[in-house]
Amino acid sequence: MYVGDLLDASHLGIRLLTSDRDALGRTLRWTYTTDLPDPSRYIAGGELVITGLVWRRTPEDSEVFVRSVAGSGATALAAGEGLLGHIPLDLVDACERHGLPLLAVPDTVSFGEVTEFLVGRVTGDRIASLNNSLVRQRQLLTAVADGRALDELALHISRETGMACLVFTATGRRLVTEVSALSDADVDTLTHAALSSETLPATTVLEDGSTYSVFGVGPSLVQRTTRWFLAVAGDMDSFSPDVSEAFGQLAAIAALDRARREEGRLVRREIADQAVALIEHDSTGFEALTRLRQAGVDPDKPLVVVRVAHSGRVDLREMLRSVVGDTLTSFGGGCVGCSAHGDIVAVVNTDDRLFAQTVRIRLSRLRSGIGPSRIHVGVSAVATGLTIDGALRSARHALELSRQGSAAVTVTAGTQPTSAVSMMSALPDDVRKSFVEHVLAPLLEHDRRTDADLTHTLREFLANGGSWHRTAESTHVHLNTVRYRIKRVEELLGRDLGSTADRLDVYLALQSLPRASAHGAA
Repeated sequence: MYVGDLLDASHLGIRLLTSDRDALGRTLRWTYTTDLPDPSRYIAGGELVITGLVWRRTPEDSEVFVRSVAGSGATALAAGEGLLGHIPLDLVDACERHGLPLLAVPDTVSFGEVTEFLVGRVTGDRIASLNNSLVRQRQLLTAVADGRALDELALHISRETGMACLVFTATGRRLVTEVSALSDADVDTLTHAALSSETLPATTVLEDGSTYSVFGVGPSLVQRTTRWFLAVAGDMDSFSPDVSEAFGQLAAIAALDRARREEGRLVRREIADQAVALIEHDSTGFEALTRLRQAGVDPDKPLVVVRVAHSGRVDLREMLRSVVGDTLTSFGGGCVGCSAHGDIVAVVNTDDRLFAQTVRIRLSRLRSGIGPSRIHVGVSAVATGLTIDGALRSARHALELSRQGSAAVTVTAGTQPTSAVSMMSALPDDVRKSFVEHVLAPLLEHDRRTDADLTHTLREFLANGGSWHRTAESTHVHLNTVRYRIKRVEELLGRDLGSTADRLDVYLALQSLPRASAHGAA
Protein backbone atom coordinates (compact mmCIF):
# COMPACT_ATOMS: atom_id res chain seq x y z
CA MET A 1 0.00 0.00 0.00
CA TYR A 2 1.19 3.51 -0.86
CA VAL A 3 0.80 6.89 0.83
CA GLY A 4 -1.26 8.02 -2.15
CA ASP A 5 -3.84 5.31 -1.45
CA LEU A 6 -4.85 7.16 1.71
CA LEU A 7 -5.57 10.30 -0.29
CA ASP A 8 -7.54 8.28 -2.83
CA ALA A 9 -9.84 7.01 -0.05
CA SER A 10 -12.36 9.82 -0.40
CA HIS A 11 -14.43 8.69 2.59
CA LEU A 12 -11.47 9.47 4.87
CA GLY A 13 -10.94 13.01 3.56
CA ILE A 14 -7.20 12.93 4.27
CA ARG A 15 -5.09 15.78 2.79
CA LEU A 16 -1.37 16.10 2.02
CA LEU A 17 0.11 19.22 3.67
CA THR A 18 3.74 18.91 2.55
CA SER A 19 4.94 19.78 -0.95
CA ASP A 20 6.74 16.61 -2.10
CA ARG A 21 4.22 14.86 -4.41
CA ASP A 22 6.72 12.06 -5.09
CA ALA A 23 6.19 10.97 -1.49
CA LEU A 24 2.78 9.62 -2.52
CA GLY A 25 4.56 6.63 -4.02
CA ARG A 26 6.20 5.59 -0.76
CA THR A 27 5.19 2.20 0.64
CA LEU A 28 3.34 1.92 3.94
CA ARG A 29 4.17 -1.21 5.90
CA TRP A 30 2.02 -0.72 9.00
CA THR A 31 0.55 1.91 11.33
CA TYR A 32 1.46 3.18 14.80
CA THR A 33 -0.63 5.59 16.90
CA THR A 34 1.17 7.66 19.53
CA ASP A 35 1.19 10.91 21.45
CA LEU A 36 4.60 10.37 23.05
CA PRO A 37 6.98 13.34 22.62
CA ASP A 38 9.69 10.94 21.38
CA PRO A 39 8.24 7.67 19.99
CA SER A 40 11.42 6.58 18.20
CA ARG A 41 11.98 3.44 20.29
CA TYR A 42 8.63 2.02 19.12
CA ILE A 43 9.04 2.69 15.38
CA ALA A 44 10.58 -0.12 13.33
CA GLY A 45 10.41 1.64 9.95
CA GLY A 46 7.87 1.90 7.16
CA GLU A 47 4.96 2.92 9.41
CA LEU A 48 2.29 5.55 9.05
CA VAL A 49 2.63 7.30 12.43
CA ILE A 50 -0.72 8.70 13.61
CA THR A 51 -0.84 11.36 16.33
CA GLY A 52 -3.48 13.47 18.04
CA LEU A 53 -0.92 16.26 18.82
CA VAL A 54 -1.42 15.89 22.59
CA TRP A 55 2.40 16.07 22.95
CA ARG A 56 2.58 19.59 21.44
CA ARG A 57 2.81 22.30 24.08
CA THR A 58 5.02 24.78 22.22
CA PRO A 59 6.01 25.22 18.54
CA GLU A 60 9.48 23.88 19.37
CA ASP A 61 7.96 20.52 20.30
CA SER A 62 7.18 19.87 16.62
CA GLU A 63 10.85 19.79 15.64
CA VAL A 64 11.68 17.28 18.39
CA PHE A 65 8.76 15.01 17.53
CA VAL A 66 9.26 15.06 13.74
CA ARG A 67 13.01 14.50 14.06
CA SER A 68 12.42 11.36 16.14
CA VAL A 69 9.73 10.03 13.77
CA ALA A 70 11.67 10.69 10.57
CA GLY A 71 14.95 9.45 12.06
CA SER A 72 13.32 6.14 12.99
CA GLY A 73 12.39 5.39 9.39
CA ALA A 74 8.66 6.12 9.44
CA THR A 75 7.14 6.53 5.98
CA ALA A 76 4.66 9.32 6.76
CA LEU A 77 3.00 11.23 9.59
CA ALA A 78 -0.78 11.66 9.94
CA ALA A 79 -1.95 14.34 12.39
CA GLY A 80 -5.51 14.64 13.66
CA GLU A 81 -7.31 18.00 13.64
CA GLY A 82 -9.60 17.02 16.51
CA LEU A 83 -7.54 18.53 19.36
CA LEU A 84 -6.58 21.94 17.92
CA GLY A 85 -9.03 22.23 15.02
CA HIS A 86 -6.12 22.63 12.59
CA ILE A 87 -2.58 21.42 11.91
CA PRO A 88 0.02 23.91 13.26
CA LEU A 89 2.32 25.52 10.68
CA ASP A 90 5.37 24.66 12.80
CA LEU A 91 4.56 20.97 12.35
CA VAL A 92 4.26 21.42 8.57
CA ASP A 93 7.62 23.24 8.47
CA ALA A 94 9.33 20.54 10.55
CA CYS A 95 8.04 17.81 8.21
CA GLU A 96 9.27 19.76 5.18
CA ARG A 97 12.74 20.06 6.70
CA HIS A 98 12.97 16.33 7.45
CA GLY A 99 11.37 15.17 4.18
CA LEU A 100 8.49 13.49 6.04
CA PRO A 101 5.10 13.51 4.27
CA LEU A 102 2.47 15.11 6.53
CA LEU A 103 -1.19 14.12 6.21
CA ALA A 104 -4.12 15.89 7.88
CA VAL A 105 -6.88 13.70 9.34
CA PRO A 106 -10.23 15.58 9.63
CA ASP A 107 -11.81 15.80 13.08
CA THR A 108 -14.79 13.87 11.66
CA VAL A 109 -12.63 10.80 11.01
CA SER A 110 -11.47 8.58 13.87
CA PHE A 111 -7.96 7.17 14.03
CA GLY A 112 -9.63 3.76 14.19
CA GLU A 113 -11.09 4.28 10.69
CA VAL A 114 -7.68 5.23 9.28
CA THR A 115 -6.03 2.27 10.99
CA GLU A 116 -8.71 -0.15 9.86
CA PHE A 117 -8.42 1.05 6.25
CA LEU A 118 -4.63 0.77 6.20
CA VAL A 119 -4.48 -2.57 8.01
CA GLY A 120 -7.16 -3.95 5.74
CA ARG A 121 -5.28 -2.91 2.61
CA VAL A 122 -1.88 -4.06 3.85
CA THR A 123 -3.17 -7.39 5.14
CA GLY A 124 -5.18 -7.92 1.97
CA ASP A 125 -2.06 -7.43 -0.10
CA ARG A 126 -0.16 -9.91 2.06
CA ILE A 127 -2.93 -12.49 1.79
CA ALA A 128 -3.01 -12.24 -1.99
CA SER A 129 0.76 -12.55 -2.35
CA LEU A 130 1.12 -15.50 0.03
CA ASN A 131 -1.56 -17.70 -1.51
CA ASN A 132 -1.38 -17.12 -5.25
CA SER A 133 0.06 -20.62 -5.80
CA LEU A 134 -3.29 -22.31 -5.26
CA VAL A 135 -5.62 -21.79 -8.19
CA ARG A 136 -8.99 -22.03 -6.55
CA GLN A 137 -7.82 -20.45 -3.32
CA ARG A 138 -6.08 -17.74 -5.32
CA GLN A 139 -9.42 -16.76 -6.85
CA LEU A 140 -11.02 -16.46 -3.44
CA LEU A 141 -8.10 -14.50 -1.99
CA THR A 142 -8.08 -12.13 -4.93
CA ALA A 143 -11.75 -11.51 -4.28
CA VAL A 144 -10.96 -10.73 -0.64
CA ALA A 145 -8.12 -8.39 -1.62
CA ASP A 146 -10.47 -6.66 -4.08
CA GLY A 147 -12.87 -5.95 -1.26
CA ARG A 148 -15.50 -8.59 -1.95
CA ALA A 149 -17.32 -9.44 1.25
CA LEU A 150 -17.23 -12.84 2.90
CA ASP A 151 -20.96 -13.00 2.13
CA GLU A 152 -20.25 -12.97 -1.59
CA LEU A 153 -17.62 -15.69 -1.37
CA ALA A 154 -19.86 -17.89 0.79
CA LEU A 155 -22.76 -17.38 -1.61
CA HIS A 156 -20.53 -18.45 -4.51
CA ILE A 157 -19.51 -21.68 -2.77
CA SER A 158 -23.04 -22.35 -1.54
CA ARG A 159 -24.37 -22.11 -5.08
CA GLU A 160 -21.54 -24.25 -6.37
CA THR A 161 -22.22 -27.03 -3.83
CA GLY A 162 -25.97 -26.58 -3.44
CA MET A 163 -25.61 -26.45 0.36
CA ALA A 164 -26.52 -23.58 2.70
CA CYS A 165 -23.91 -22.31 5.13
CA LEU A 166 -23.38 -19.76 7.86
CA VAL A 167 -20.25 -18.15 9.31
CA PHE A 168 -20.87 -16.92 12.86
CA THR A 169 -19.13 -15.91 16.08
CA ALA A 170 -19.44 -17.42 19.55
CA THR A 171 -22.07 -14.78 20.40
CA GLY A 172 -24.11 -15.76 17.37
CA ARG A 173 -23.31 -12.70 15.27
CA ARG A 174 -23.80 -13.68 11.65
CA LEU A 175 -20.85 -12.83 9.43
CA VAL A 176 -22.54 -14.37 6.39
CA THR A 177 -26.21 -13.51 6.05
CA GLU A 178 -27.34 -14.22 2.50
CA VAL A 179 -26.94 -17.98 2.24
CA SER A 180 -29.09 -19.28 5.10
CA ALA A 181 -32.48 -18.51 6.61
CA LEU A 182 -31.82 -19.67 10.15
CA SER A 183 -33.83 -18.38 13.10
CA ASP A 184 -32.36 -17.05 16.35
CA ALA A 185 -33.28 -20.37 17.97
CA ASP A 186 -31.29 -22.18 15.28
CA VAL A 187 -28.30 -19.92 15.93
CA ASP A 188 -28.64 -20.69 19.65
CA THR A 189 -28.40 -24.40 18.80
CA LEU A 190 -25.37 -23.87 16.56
CA THR A 191 -23.48 -21.74 19.08
CA HIS A 192 -24.20 -24.27 21.82
CA ALA A 193 -22.78 -27.05 19.64
CA ALA A 194 -19.77 -24.92 18.71
CA LEU A 195 -18.92 -24.13 22.34
CA SER A 196 -19.86 -27.34 24.12
CA SER A 197 -18.88 -30.13 21.72
CA GLU A 198 -15.86 -32.05 22.94
CA THR A 199 -14.20 -31.78 19.53
CA LEU A 200 -14.83 -29.96 16.26
CA PRO A 201 -16.14 -30.50 13.68
CA ALA A 202 -19.41 -31.68 15.21
CA THR A 203 -22.99 -32.18 14.08
CA THR A 204 -26.21 -30.88 15.63
CA VAL A 205 -29.91 -31.02 14.85
CA LEU A 206 -32.04 -27.87 14.51
CA GLU A 207 -35.68 -27.41 15.54
CA ASP A 208 -36.99 -28.48 12.13
CA GLY A 209 -35.01 -31.72 12.31
CA SER A 210 -32.35 -30.71 9.80
CA THR A 211 -28.72 -31.60 10.49
CA TYR A 212 -25.90 -29.06 10.39
CA SER A 213 -22.17 -29.63 10.65
CA VAL A 214 -20.18 -27.10 12.67
CA PHE A 215 -16.49 -26.43 11.90
CA GLY A 216 -14.02 -24.23 13.74
CA VAL A 217 -12.48 -21.37 11.80
CA GLY A 218 -8.78 -20.74 12.35
CA PRO A 219 -6.34 -22.28 14.86
CA SER A 220 -7.86 -24.74 17.30
CA LEU A 221 -5.71 -23.40 20.16
CA VAL A 222 -7.71 -20.16 20.19
CA GLN A 223 -10.39 -20.01 22.91
CA ARG A 224 -13.68 -21.13 21.44
CA THR A 225 -15.46 -18.14 22.94
CA THR A 226 -13.44 -15.85 20.65
CA ARG A 227 -13.39 -18.07 17.54
CA TRP A 228 -15.44 -17.96 14.37
CA PHE A 229 -17.37 -20.99 13.19
CA LEU A 230 -18.69 -22.34 9.90
CA ALA A 231 -21.99 -24.25 9.85
CA VAL A 232 -22.91 -26.25 6.74
CA ALA A 233 -26.28 -27.88 6.05
CA GLY A 234 -25.95 -31.66 6.18
CA ASP A 235 -23.92 -34.32 7.93
CA MET A 236 -20.20 -33.89 7.27
CA ASP A 237 -19.76 -37.66 7.03
CA SER A 238 -21.84 -37.60 3.85
CA PHE A 239 -19.96 -34.73 2.18
CA SER A 240 -18.19 -35.52 -1.07
CA PRO A 241 -14.47 -34.68 -1.30
CA ASP A 242 -15.29 -31.69 -3.52
CA VAL A 243 -17.80 -30.30 -1.02
CA SER A 244 -15.40 -30.80 1.88
CA GLU A 245 -12.62 -29.09 -0.07
CA ALA A 246 -14.83 -26.17 -1.07
CA PHE A 247 -15.97 -25.42 2.46
CA GLY A 248 -12.47 -26.07 3.79
CA GLN A 249 -11.25 -23.29 1.51
CA LEU A 250 -14.09 -21.03 2.67
CA ALA A 251 -13.06 -21.70 6.28
CA ALA A 252 -9.46 -20.83 5.40
CA ILE A 253 -10.56 -17.55 3.79
CA ALA A 254 -12.76 -16.79 6.80
CA ALA A 255 -9.77 -17.44 9.09
CA LEU A 256 -7.67 -14.95 7.13
CA ASP A 257 -10.51 -12.43 7.22
CA ARG A 258 -10.77 -12.90 10.98
CA ALA A 259 -7.00 -12.48 11.41
CA ARG A 260 -7.12 -9.25 9.42
CA ARG A 261 -9.91 -7.86 11.58
CA GLU A 262 -8.20 -9.01 14.76
CA GLU A 263 -5.00 -7.20 13.79
CA GLY A 264 -7.00 -4.02 13.31
CA ARG A 265 -8.67 -4.50 16.69
CA LEU A 266 -5.33 -4.96 18.44
CA VAL A 267 -4.00 -1.78 16.85
CA ARG A 268 -7.07 0.17 18.03
CA ARG A 269 -7.10 -1.17 21.59
CA GLU A 270 -4.54 1.36 22.90
CA ILE A 271 -6.72 4.23 21.72
CA ALA A 272 -9.75 2.59 23.34
CA ASP A 273 -7.95 2.10 26.67
CA GLN A 274 -6.87 5.73 26.67
CA ALA A 275 -10.40 6.88 25.88
CA VAL A 276 -11.86 4.82 28.73
CA ALA A 277 -9.25 6.10 31.20
CA LEU A 278 -9.93 9.70 30.21
CA ILE A 279 -13.73 9.57 30.33
CA GLU A 280 -13.64 7.84 33.72
CA HIS A 281 -11.34 10.57 35.05
CA ASP A 282 -13.11 13.54 33.44
CA SER A 283 -15.98 12.47 31.24
CA THR A 284 -16.74 15.91 29.79
CA GLY A 285 -13.16 17.16 29.41
CA PHE A 286 -12.05 18.27 25.96
CA GLU A 287 -9.23 15.74 25.76
CA ALA A 288 -11.54 12.91 26.88
CA LEU A 289 -14.15 13.70 24.25
CA THR A 290 -11.46 14.10 21.59
CA ARG A 291 -9.97 10.70 22.38
CA LEU A 292 -13.46 9.20 22.38
CA ARG A 293 -13.92 10.50 18.83
CA GLN A 294 -10.58 9.03 17.84
CA ALA A 295 -11.77 5.70 19.22
CA GLY A 296 -14.76 5.79 16.87
CA VAL A 297 -17.53 7.26 19.07
CA ASP A 298 -19.27 10.58 18.39
CA PRO A 299 -20.07 12.09 21.82
CA ASP A 300 -22.54 14.51 20.24
CA LYS A 301 -24.78 11.64 19.16
CA PRO A 302 -26.83 9.31 21.38
CA LEU A 303 -24.63 6.74 23.07
CA VAL A 304 -24.79 3.89 25.57
CA VAL A 305 -22.16 2.74 28.07
CA VAL A 306 -21.72 -0.98 28.79
CA ARG A 307 -19.77 -2.22 31.79
CA VAL A 308 -18.77 -5.89 32.07
CA ALA A 309 -17.18 -7.82 34.95
CA HIS A 310 -16.65 -11.49 35.64
CA SER A 311 -16.01 -13.96 38.41
CA GLY A 312 -14.23 -17.27 38.13
CA ARG A 313 -11.52 -17.84 35.54
CA VAL A 314 -8.80 -15.21 35.61
CA ASP A 315 -8.32 -15.40 31.83
CA LEU A 316 -11.84 -14.22 31.02
CA ARG A 317 -11.09 -10.50 30.78
CA GLU A 318 -9.43 -10.56 27.37
CA MET A 319 -12.11 -12.93 26.12
CA LEU A 320 -14.82 -10.56 27.35
CA ARG A 321 -13.13 -7.61 25.69
CA SER A 322 -13.20 -9.50 22.41
CA VAL A 323 -16.81 -10.71 22.62
CA VAL A 324 -18.12 -7.32 23.75
CA GLY A 325 -16.42 -5.76 20.72
CA ASP A 326 -17.95 -8.48 18.57
CA THR A 327 -21.41 -7.70 19.94
CA LEU A 328 -21.05 -3.96 19.33
CA THR A 329 -20.09 -4.57 15.70
CA SER A 330 -23.79 -4.96 14.90
CA PHE A 331 -24.29 -1.38 16.10
CA GLY A 332 -21.47 0.13 14.07
CA GLY A 333 -18.63 -0.75 16.41
CA GLY A 334 -17.58 1.47 19.27
CA CYS A 335 -14.89 1.90 21.88
CA VAL A 336 -14.07 -1.13 24.05
CA GLY A 337 -11.38 -0.70 26.70
CA CYS A 338 -10.30 -1.85 30.15
CA SER A 339 -10.90 0.35 33.18
CA ALA A 340 -8.43 0.86 36.00
CA HIS A 341 -10.58 -1.47 38.11
CA GLY A 342 -10.31 -4.31 35.60
CA ASP A 343 -13.83 -4.04 34.21
CA ILE A 344 -14.50 -3.92 30.48
CA VAL A 345 -16.03 -0.55 29.55
CA ALA A 346 -17.61 -0.03 26.15
CA VAL A 347 -19.16 3.08 24.60
CA VAL A 348 -21.24 2.79 21.43
CA ASN A 349 -23.36 5.22 19.43
CA THR A 350 -26.91 3.88 19.49
CA ASP A 351 -30.40 4.77 20.63
CA ASP A 352 -31.80 1.35 19.72
CA ARG A 353 -34.50 0.40 22.24
CA LEU A 354 -33.53 -3.25 21.79
CA PHE A 355 -29.82 -2.71 22.44
CA ALA A 356 -29.79 -4.18 25.95
CA GLN A 357 -31.91 -7.11 24.80
CA THR A 358 -29.50 -7.81 21.94
CA VAL A 359 -26.53 -7.70 24.33
CA ARG A 360 -28.36 -10.10 26.65
CA ILE A 361 -29.11 -12.57 23.84
CA ARG A 362 -25.60 -12.44 22.40
CA LEU A 363 -23.65 -12.78 25.63
CA SER A 364 -26.00 -15.42 27.04
CA ARG A 365 -24.86 -17.71 24.24
CA LEU A 366 -21.45 -17.86 25.94
CA ARG A 367 -22.84 -19.91 28.83
CA SER A 368 -21.74 -23.14 27.19
CA GLY A 369 -18.14 -21.94 26.96
CA ILE A 370 -17.35 -20.39 30.36
CA GLY A 371 -17.86 -23.34 32.71
CA PRO A 372 -18.68 -22.32 36.30
CA SER A 373 -17.59 -18.72 35.74
CA ARG A 374 -20.12 -15.90 35.67
CA ILE A 375 -20.42 -12.77 33.55
CA HIS A 376 -22.07 -9.61 34.90
CA VAL A 377 -23.14 -6.81 32.53
CA GLY A 378 -24.55 -3.34 33.20
CA VAL A 379 -26.04 -1.31 30.34
CA SER A 380 -26.70 2.41 30.79
CA ALA A 381 -29.60 4.48 29.60
CA VAL A 382 -29.09 6.41 26.35
CA ALA A 383 -27.00 9.57 26.83
CA THR A 384 -24.83 12.08 24.95
CA GLY A 385 -21.34 13.38 25.61
CA LEU A 386 -22.72 16.11 27.86
CA THR A 387 -24.33 13.48 30.11
CA ILE A 388 -21.86 10.64 29.63
CA ASP A 389 -20.94 10.86 33.30
CA GLY A 390 -24.52 9.90 34.13
CA ALA A 391 -24.28 7.02 31.65
CA LEU A 392 -21.08 5.81 33.33
CA ARG A 393 -22.82 5.92 36.70
CA SER A 394 -25.91 4.24 35.27
CA ALA A 395 -23.85 1.40 33.79
CA ARG A 396 -21.88 1.01 37.03
CA HIS A 397 -25.08 0.84 39.07
CA ALA A 398 -26.63 -1.62 36.61
CA LEU A 399 -23.49 -3.75 36.88
CA GLU A 400 -23.78 -3.82 40.67
CA LEU A 401 -27.38 -4.97 40.33
CA SER A 402 -26.38 -7.65 37.83
CA ARG A 403 -23.91 -9.08 40.36
CA GLN A 404 -26.91 -10.09 42.44
CA GLY A 405 -28.12 -12.42 39.68
CA SER A 406 -27.49 -16.14 39.92
CA ALA A 407 -27.35 -16.92 36.19
CA ALA A 408 -24.11 -17.63 34.34
CA VAL A 409 -24.66 -14.45 32.31
CA THR A 410 -26.65 -11.59 33.85
CA VAL A 411 -27.38 -8.40 31.91
CA THR A 412 -29.07 -5.50 33.71
CA ALA A 413 -30.21 -2.38 31.88
CA GLY A 414 -30.35 1.01 33.56
CA THR A 415 -32.96 2.33 31.16
CA GLN A 416 -34.92 4.79 33.28
CA PRO A 417 -34.55 5.70 36.98
CA THR A 418 -36.79 3.28 38.87
CA SER A 419 -35.51 4.09 42.36
CA ALA A 420 -33.90 6.91 44.27
CA VAL A 421 -30.54 5.11 44.04
CA SER A 422 -30.71 4.77 40.25
CA MET A 423 -31.74 8.43 40.00
CA MET A 424 -28.67 9.39 42.06
CA SER A 425 -26.45 7.38 39.71
CA ALA A 426 -27.61 9.55 36.80
CA LEU A 427 -26.48 12.79 38.46
CA PRO A 428 -23.22 14.46 37.37
CA ASP A 429 -20.19 13.37 39.38
CA ASP A 430 -19.59 16.78 40.94
CA VAL A 431 -23.19 17.05 42.21
CA ARG A 432 -23.17 13.52 43.61
CA LYS A 433 -19.75 13.92 45.27
CA SER A 434 -20.83 17.23 46.80
CA PHE A 435 -23.90 15.54 48.29
CA VAL A 436 -21.85 12.66 49.70
CA GLU A 437 -19.33 15.04 51.25
CA HIS A 438 -22.05 17.23 52.75
CA VAL A 439 -23.78 14.26 54.39
CA LEU A 440 -20.96 11.87 55.31
CA ALA A 441 -17.73 13.88 55.62
CA PRO A 442 -17.60 13.96 59.47
CA LEU A 443 -18.20 10.20 59.68
CA LEU A 444 -15.59 9.33 57.05
CA GLU A 445 -13.03 11.61 58.66
CA HIS A 446 -13.69 10.04 62.08
CA ASP A 447 -13.19 6.53 60.63
CA ARG A 448 -9.95 7.62 58.99
CA ARG A 449 -8.58 8.93 62.29
CA THR A 450 -9.81 6.22 64.67
CA ASP A 451 -10.15 3.05 62.61
CA ALA A 452 -13.59 2.61 64.24
CA ASP A 453 -15.35 1.48 61.04
CA LEU A 454 -18.61 3.17 62.04
CA THR A 455 -19.45 3.40 58.34
CA HIS A 456 -19.73 -0.38 58.11
CA THR A 457 -22.03 -0.51 61.14
CA LEU A 458 -24.19 2.22 59.61
CA ARG A 459 -24.46 0.30 56.34
CA GLU A 460 -25.53 -2.85 58.17
CA PHE A 461 -28.01 -0.92 60.32
CA LEU A 462 -29.75 0.56 57.27
CA ALA A 463 -29.56 -2.73 55.33
CA ASN A 464 -31.36 -4.42 58.25
CA GLY A 465 -34.17 -1.88 58.26
CA GLY A 466 -32.99 -0.20 61.45
CA SER A 467 -33.25 -3.41 63.48
CA TRP A 468 -30.85 -3.37 66.43
CA HIS A 469 -30.94 -7.14 66.87
CA ARG A 470 -30.34 -8.05 63.21
CA THR A 471 -27.54 -5.49 63.00
CA ALA A 472 -25.89 -7.00 66.07
CA GLU A 473 -26.08 -10.44 64.47
CA SER A 474 -24.70 -9.33 61.09
CA THR A 475 -21.83 -7.33 62.65
CA HIS A 476 -21.10 -9.95 65.34
CA VAL A 477 -21.10 -7.45 68.20
CA HIS A 478 -23.22 -6.96 71.33
CA LEU A 479 -26.56 -5.18 71.03
CA ASN A 480 -25.41 -2.34 73.30
CA THR A 481 -22.33 -1.87 71.09
CA VAL A 482 -24.60 -1.36 68.07
CA ARG A 483 -26.69 1.20 70.01
CA TYR A 484 -23.55 3.08 71.06
CA ARG A 485 -22.11 3.11 67.53
CA ILE A 486 -25.32 4.34 65.89
CA LYS A 487 -25.67 7.06 68.55
CA ARG A 488 -22.09 8.12 67.79
CA VAL A 489 -22.91 8.18 64.04
CA GLU A 490 -25.90 10.46 64.72
CA GLU A 491 -23.70 12.80 66.76
CA LEU A 492 -21.05 12.99 64.03
CA LEU A 493 -23.54 13.55 61.22
CA GLY A 494 -25.97 15.74 63.13
CA ARG A 495 -28.77 13.47 61.92
CA ASP A 496 -31.61 11.57 63.56
CA LEU A 497 -31.74 8.09 62.00
CA GLY A 498 -35.24 7.69 63.41
CA SER A 499 -36.33 10.41 60.99
CA THR A 500 -37.34 9.17 57.53
CA ALA A 501 -35.88 12.25 55.83
CA ASP A 502 -32.51 11.97 57.59
CA ARG A 503 -32.36 8.21 57.10
CA LEU A 504 -33.07 8.64 53.36
CA ASP A 505 -30.32 11.25 52.97
CA VAL A 506 -27.78 9.06 54.73
CA TYR A 507 -28.83 5.96 52.78
CA LEU A 508 -28.51 7.70 49.40
CA ALA A 509 -25.13 9.15 50.36
CA LEU A 510 -23.89 5.70 51.37
CA GLN A 511 -25.15 4.16 48.13
CA SER A 512 -23.31 6.87 46.18
CA LEU A 513 -20.10 6.19 48.09
CA PRO A 514 -17.88 3.51 46.46
CA ARG A 515 -17.37 0.52 48.73
CA ALA A 516 -13.59 0.90 48.42
CA SER A 517 -13.86 4.48 49.68
CA ALA A 518 -15.96 3.45 52.63
CA HIS A 519 -13.54 0.73 53.72
CA GLY A 520 -10.55 2.89 52.91
CA ALA A 521 -11.90 5.48 55.29
CA ALA A 522 -12.11 3.00 58.10
